[in-house]
Amino acid sequence: MDAEIVRFCPECGTERTFYQCARTTLHLGPKVKYRCSECSYGFVRIDEVVDTGATAD
Repeated sequence: MDAEIVRFCPECGTERTFYQCARTTLHLGPKVKYRCSECSYGFVRIDEVVDTGATAD
């Protein structure tokens, strides 16, 4: 996983760079926390499958 990713930030309302602020390994796979470099909005990814920052369609 990348240390920085670019994606939409719902707090800022635009594309922002998110930095990796924590990482650990669970039985489901690697858990990585990201924070927005502008507003500190955060989300978690677990093994590229679970993404708490994803929007429902």
